[in-house]
Amino acid sequence: MTYTEEWVTARARHAYEHGQASFAVRPERTALLVIDMQDEFVRPGWSPFWVPAATRMAPRLRQLVEDCRDASVPVIWTIFDDTHLGLDRPHALRFLPHADTDWRRPGPAEVWGGMGRRPDDVVIRKPSYGAFYDTPLDTVLRNLGRDTVIVTGTLTNYCCGTTARQAYERGYQVVFGADVTATDDESRQEPELAVLRKGFALVLSAAEITDRLTAAAPAPDDREPV
Repeated sequence: MTYTEEWVTARARHAYEHGQASFAVRPERTALLVIDMQDEFVRPGWSPFWVPAATRMAPRLRQLVEDCRDASVPVIWTIFDDTHLGLDRPHALRFLPHADTDWRRPGPAEVWGGMGRRPDDVVIRKPSYGAFYDTPLDTVLRNLGRDTVIVTGTLTNYCCGTTARQAYERGYQVVFGADVTATDDESRQEPELAVLRKGFALVLSAAEITDRLTAAAPAPDDREPV
């Protein structure tokens, strides 16, 4: 067979738009990552980094958090914070447009109050976009016996997308929440989902994630005794 330009382009386009990873989503092997749903990104008008789409999707993500708790899926929160006086942050950040404001956090960054974080949830403070960069996340997941991560939060094409790629490269199966991630320019949402869909993750809506976790959960009689 001769692979024409039209054939390979059509194949790529189909994978970007409709491709779907084939692994199962099993609650006993899965953890939910809630990326950077913190005041400066979610609290309306509080900082120049506010992501209005993140505020709008927050109730849907809050419901997914509760659905994961019901399925015994651990919830891990990340916070993009000023750690180690900023000396652990990638040096090049200061030269990029993302850093073009004098705004500074008035104190340590915190998960936005409306998200329902519990005191016994793991919280990881990270110095850069990806949640695996210079953090204990990989160790935490391995200690929990989890090889699948559900990536949610903000921003889709920065911290969430980078975390998904880092997880993939570390051997995790990645589920990416199509409607429980958000970015600061909503026209950038689908292009990022397309790349992740084709090469890195199983991209699903929150309802689809819940359905898969519920379908895969063992029946009450099959659960191990407490």
